[in-house]
Amino acid sequence: MRQVLGLALLLLVLLCVPALAGSVAPNLPGTLSQGGLVVVGLKPGSRLSVSGKFVHVGDDGVAVFGASRDEQGPMAISIVEPDGHEASARITITPRDWPIERINGVPPATVNPPPELAARIEREQAAVTAARNRDDDREDFLSGFVWPVQGRISGRFGNQRIYNGDPKAPHSGMDIAVPQGTPVRAPAAGIVTFAQPNLYLTGGTILLDHGFGLSSNFLHLSRLEVHVGQRVSQGQIIALSGMTGRATGPHLHWGFNWFGVRLDPLLLPGIAQP
Repeated sequence: MRQVLGLALLLLVLLCVPALAGSVAPNLPGTLSQGGLVVVGLKPGSRLSVSGKFVHVGDDGVAVFGASRDEQGPMAISIVEPDGHEASARITITPRDWPIERINGVPPATVNPPPELAARIEREQAAVTAARNRDDDREDFLSGFVWPVQGRISGRFGNQRIYNGDPKAPHSGMDIAVPQGTPVRAPAAGIVTFAQPNLYLTGGTILLDHGFGLSSNFLHLSRLEVHVGQRVSQGQIIALSGMTGRATGPHLHWGFNWFGVRLDPLLLPGIAQP
C-alpha cells in the first residue's frame, strides 16, 4: 500500500510540472524556482547528470535534484538511456525576491564569535555536513511531506540579515514559532544520521535522511527522542521544540537539503502553503 501511495504521489508531482517538449524524459520541468526540488521518473537503467554532476537514479528510474537559493541557471540536463540514446535539456531558473534586513548596534562578539568558539562551531558544522553525504536507495521522500509542527512561520528560507554592515549567511530553512516543548514529528520517514543536544549555534540538533541525498534538519530542540541509526516513520515524534543554542525565542527551525544544496521546505511535495 505504501508503495502504491508513493508512486501515486510521484505521478502527481510529475503531472504538476510543465513538460519539456522533445525530451527523453517528458516529465522534466521547463522551469524551477530557486530553492525548489525536482522529482523525476526516467527509464530504469538511465544515467542522469545535472549541470555536469551525475545524479543518483534508482532502480525504478526515480531521481531527484534541486536548485539552491542562489542558482542562476539554466540547469543543463543530460540523460543517457539504457540503449545508449542520449538527450539533453535546459531548465530555466525562476528567481525569487529575497528580503534583506539590516540591523545595527549589535555587540561585535554576538556577530562574530571569538576564536575559541569559532573553532568549536567549525568542528560541529563539519560533523553535520558529513551526515548530509549519505546517499542510499531508500525512497522515503516519495510519500510526500507533512508539517513537523503547526504554527506561525516566523522566519522564511533565503532571508538574509546584515549585522553592523556585515552580511551573514542567508537563512537556511524555515522557522516555525511554537511553544517550548511542542512535539516535533518526522515530515517523512527516514533514518536519523545525526542527533546531538548541545551544538553551540543550533542547540539540540537532529538530521533525518529521506534517501537519495535528501535530508531534513531540526534545530534548537529542547529534547531529543531518537538516536543515530534509528528508523522513524512519517508523523513519529522525534523531539520537543525549544530555544537551545543561539535562539531568541522558542521555535522550530526546519531545514531541508539535497546533499549540500539547501532547499525551501515550503516547496516540498505535500506541504500546503500557509
